[in-house]
Amino acid sequence: MADTQSLSPAGAGTRSTTVKNPSPDLHAVWKPRVNPWLIAMTVALAAFMEVLDTSIANVALPHIAGTLGASTDQGTWVLTSYLVSNAIVLPLGGWASSLMGRRNFFVFCIMIFTIASFLCGVAPSLPLLIIFRVIQGAGGGGMQPMAQAIMADSFEPHKRGQAFALYGLVAVLAPSIGPTLGGWITDNFSWRWIFFINIPVGILAYILVSRLVEDPPWIKADPSKLRNMDYVGLAFLTLSMGGLQIMLDKGEENDWFASGFIRFFAVLFIGSLIGLAVWEWRHKNPLINLKLFRFRNFAICCFLMMLVGGVLNANTVLQPQFMQELLGYNATTAGLALTAGGITLVFVMPFAGYATGKVSARTLTLIGFTLLVLTFRYAAEVTNLQMTFAQASWLRVVQMLPLPFCFISITNAAYVGMPKEESNQVAGLINFVRNLGGSILIAITNAQVTSRAMWHQQHLQSAMQSASIAFQQQSQALTGFLGNQFGTANGKTMALASIYTQLNMQAQMQGYQDVYMELSWMSTGLIVLAFLLNKNRPGQAPSEGAAMH
Repeated sequence: MADTQSLSPAGAGTRSTTVKNPSPDLHAVWKPRVNPWLIAMTVALAAFMEVLDTSIANVALPHIAGTLGASTDQGTWVLTSYLVSNAIVLPLGGWASSLMGRRNFFVFCIMIFTIASFLCGVAPSLPLLIIFRVIQGAGGGGMQPMAQAIMADSFEPHKRGQAFALYGLVAVLAPSIGPTLGGWITDNFSWRWIFFINIPVGILAYILVSRLVEDPPWIKADPSKLRNMDYVGLAFLTLSMGGLQIMLDKGEENDWFASGFIRFFAVLFIGSLIGLAVWEWRHKNPLINLKLFRFRNFAICCFLMMLVGGVLNANTVLQPQFMQELLGYNATTAGLALTAGGITLVFVMPFAGYATGKVSARTLTLIGFTLLVLTFRYAAEVTNLQMTFAQASWLRVVQMLPLPFCFISITNAAYVGMPKEESNQVAGLINFVRNLGGSILIAITNAQVTSRAMWHQQHLQSAMQSASIAFQQQSQALTGFLGNQFGTANGKTMALASIYTQLNMQAQMQGYQDVYMELSWMSTGLIVLAFLLNKNRPGQAPSEGAAMH
């Protein structure tokens, strides 16, 4: 049998094999030896454990800082260190899989993550906990893209959307329940158990993946790549992601670009990112195959996924934050209000996954983005200081409905027209941009809530003038009521304080409403961008449509 080597259609630099013999291509007929759904559930278990850890420690930070004798500001490095490490490893999955094999790399990541979870749980000091979180984030960073790539290769193209529905459930549900679960564990046991619970799950995942998962024939381990490792690319990636995460996590605390500290990390991020792009594009054996962005459809999918990831994560933060700050809910109750949304996903995700085999990805994406616009406009209308628990739960249900159609259809479309050999790189990049978008939009929306609240506060304060009849009536009524209980002088002071408190709450509420409206306008822009996607045939295989670039 004679083989000829040819470049991939878009000139991405990857090589494909053209078999002259008419016998079936082994790449096309390969199937896993066990039921693909069993494989999907196995890798989803590991991915769920990792995604959960991106948010489960959030509510435990005061407890962690107090136990280890650190300030709350110092305690935030427990989150930042994990996110930085995670962001660095996420796009490296393709290179690491080619070095040691995809299954071996996935198992290795599970082992690192599980051991690091134990070390985090027993950490006697904050510096050691931060070091162990860096190791944990590195192990976790390889699990998300590998889980998705394994699912993509284990299923036939027309069933792939259903597998991505399971992965989408993991990616969307885990961050939602993380704060609730973390709060409950911290309140009833100890913050150390938010790390210890990973150990039995990690051991089970390690055993199942080792026994059930196998690499397809086009995934070949090549240990020689370690000798030729792209250390310059790794350095650029580390500096850029480190600079970005530190800038985003510490920006609001340090008044953003008014701080020299934040400006330094902003310059570090931008400079390193440019260096990374130039270096990786020219390098013969890059860590990240940026030439995949020559495939127009894949490039558009990455951009859309970055925005969808941003919307998803910002939405997950905004609602519980509003309920805790302005409605007086504790972390556990605020988390419970999100539960109905999680239940909704369980039913909607499989339906959306099934639809990918019947409807083109572009059509489903347009449906999802249109629903997002309506969802955010509805959120802007119903978000108020009189919102009940039932209304908050219903709002979460409405917010979850569009996400499966956006998430699954974009993920599915990203593989269309891509060489099978690049499935690991595709998974790594699509997960990388999703997490990147989440980090960026969380920071932007939080800053916007503060900025818009201050604007509304100034506007409302202009009405607190002695010439205002409404202000006089409210002030006199409160002064009379409070004066009867605490004395006339105290009553007047307390009345003004009460009015000012109400004003601040009203301004903050309007800040959230403004941000929801801004997200609705951003979603309108996504509808326009979705028309740029190729209108693929439902269930189209990766190798089909390769000329669409």
